[in-house]
Amino acid sequence: MNICVIGTGYVGLVTGTVFAELGNDVICVDKIVEKVEKLNNNVMPIYEPGLEELVTRNRSENRLTFTTDLKSAVKNSEIIFICVNTPTMNIGKTDLAYVKAAADEIAVAMNENKTAVNNEDANEAPVRTKRRKSDIYKIIVNKSTVPVGTGDLVGKIISRRNPQSEDFDVVSNPEFLREGSAVADALNPDRIIIGAPTKQVAFRLLELYSSLEAPMIITDVYSAEIIKYASNAFLATKISFINAIANICEKVDANVSDVARGIGADPRIGKTFLNPGLGFGGSCFPKDLKSLVYTSTKMGYDFNLLKDVQDINDSRAAHFVEMVKSRFPDMNGKTFAVLGLAFKPNTDDMREAKSLEVIKILMSHGAKIRTFDPVAMPAAKKLLNGVTYSQNAYEACEGADGMMLITEWREFKQLNLGRIKNFMKKPIIFDGRNIYDPVRKKRLGFEYYSIGRGKWPKSS
Repeated sequence: MNICVIGTGYVGLVTGTVFAELGNDVICVDKIVEKVEKLNNNVMPIYEPGLEELVTRNRSENRLTFTTDLKSAVKNSEIIFICVNTPTMNIGKTDLAYVKAAADEIAVAMNENKTAVNNEDANEAPVRTKRRKSDIYKIIVNKSTVPVGTGDLVGKIISRRNPQSEDFDVVSNPEFLREGSAVADALNPDRIIIGAPTKQVAFRLLELYSSLEAPMIITDVYSAEIIKYASNAFLATKISFINAIANICEKVDANVSDVARGIGADPRIGKTFLNPGLGFGGSCFPKDLKSLVYTSTKMGYDFNLLKDVQDINDSRAAHFVEMVKSRFPDMNGKTFAVLGLAFKPNTDDMREAKSLEVIKILMSHGAKIRTFDPVAMPAAKKLLNGVTYSQNAYEACEGADGMMLITEWREFKQLNLGRIKNFMKKPIIFDGRNIYDPVRKKRLGFEYYSIGRGKWPKSS
């Protein structure tokens, strides 16, 4: 198929590249000229395992192109995916400015295409049959995470420029890509949701995805729009729930890891998203929660459950620092090694990263920070001042009063902790993700503190 993807962020770039990998001709559009130029030279704007190889291969085989010319891309495509940013405002309302702008530009391009087709028809001999709808028909797909009713909004914007037109349909096809494994998720989805106005439209999308052989669920547009928010809200709820349980475990000297293993063995609950720690961050869970709470309130339902989920998550960084303060009541002048900056492993994304909160609180108490992250330091430098950036984890720990594990990168699990111990002023670990075994670390001579696995010391 001929496909246009508007937006080359995480969703748009991965989506467009994978569609090309499946044998389609894909045009990815972005307004940022420099970004498009870099992509046309196989320079990735984001860190995502496996993405650069796919982009390079599909560009070389002429299935994937990048451009700033949206009109031409729309004209030459049957299916148009809107994959633009949908940030959340302070009040929780989703900012749909980029979606509206994309819809308007699509409408302009479609209108010009329609005019060109009509003019072509006018020049033909009278015996020519009427041009079929399929010659100019477009399917507009909302891939971005958007509130319920956005499909109607996109349709109205396009219809204003194409009154009484039946040359398009709007579909909701939410993405479920996880940063750090987005390519694998796109190639091996656990389900594909298609919210379409008619079965005929849905079947066209089914054809596009057919080679993936994934379960496909066809719904109306409204239901598909809600599914993405409901999925992320439920997963966020599991995370906040286990963190609340961890708080209880700390008070009674229980082990939250054992608790999580026990409840996760119940197939009705499952073991995923039951890892206690610093809570969730990134571009999806925080903003999707806020948006769903805002939308619910606007529709007359007070979603108190999700408000509590937010509150628990918002408290995690401060809770972690309290653990540090229990060991170091006076942090002024103390040096801490902070390992991990990105909000999760295998990405350089710093959006809503817990490291930002933790570091800023520590520095407000006079602490000095030496940090290392395998890929996120360039992005972090734009957000954090007064921090020493190290070349590796060992350098960050040199002369440190304590080490803090913030992001559970695989390489941090494989550190030579005997070597780390020799570098540190005091062999103390504060594990914000519970990646280490407490018994083994204490056997190595470390003071070891983690989340929900025993009481903290009350003083130094």
